Amino acid sequence: MKNEIVLTCESLCLGYENREVLHGLSFALREGECLTVLGENGTGKSTLLQALLGLKKPNHGRVLYGGGLTRRQIGYLPQQSCLQKDFPAVAGEVVRSGFLNSMGLRARYSREQRERAREIMAQMGIAQLDRQCFRELSGGQQRRVLLARALCATQKLLLLDEPDAGLDPVAAGDLRETITQLHRQRGIAVVLVSHDIESALREADFVLHLTQGEGRFFGTPEEYRESALGKDFLLYN
Repeated sequence: MKNEIVLTCESLCLGYENREVLHGLSFALREGECLTVLGENGTGKSTLLQALLGLKKPNHGRVLYGGGLTRRQIGYLPQQSCLQKDFPAVAGEVVRSGFLNSMGLRARYSREQRERAREIMAQMGIAQLDRQCFRELSGGQQRRVLLARALCATQKLLLLDEPDAGLDPVAAGDLRETITQLHRQRGIAVVLVSHDIESALREADFVLHLTQGEGRFFGTPEEYRESALGKDFLLYN
C-alpha cells in the first residue's frame, strides 16, 4: 500500500521534572512526506525528536509507528558535535555502523549490508571517501557520511536535527537537494528540524512551529505563511 502512515503522535505531552515543554501534540506523517519543525531554542524541538526515537518517555500520550516500521529502523542525523568531528574511523565504517541496531547478536556485517552501504555511498556521491579518515573530511563530506549512516538504518523514516548547520552555502544547498530526493523520489518520510526557514519551507509538506506558550502551529507551508505566527516569525528571522 502506498502512502502508508509511518509515524503518529497522539496527544503527546513531554517535559522534564516539573517543566512541560510540549502539550497535547497530535499529527501523522505518511511515506514520502516531509515535516519541518521550527521554533526558538527551548521550545522542545530536540525533545520531540528524542520522543520519536523512543529515547524520551512521554508524560502523556503516545508515539506510534506504522507501515512495518520499528523504533530500531529509524534513521537519525543529530546535530554536529565534537564527538562526530573526531570519529576515529574511516568513512565507510561510519556508514556501515548504521546497521548496528538491526544486527542483533551478529558480530560482523553481512554481505548484503556491506553491499547496501556501498550502494548508499555511491548514491550520496561519497563512494570515493570509503577509506578516508572521517575526521579529515570537510564539514559537508562529514554530514553526507552521517546521512548515509542514517540511511543504512532505515528505508522508512529519517529524523534530521539541523542537518546543514555550520555548512557553507554550497555544501548546505547540496545536502538539502539530497534530502529532497530522499523524500520525494524514494518515499522516505522526513522530520526536519531547521533554522533555515525559507529552505525548510520549500522542502516541507507540513510545518510544525513550536512555541513556549500556547501558540503552536501545524499545517501546510502555505497556511503557515498566512498565519499570524508564521508572518511574525518570518519577519524577524
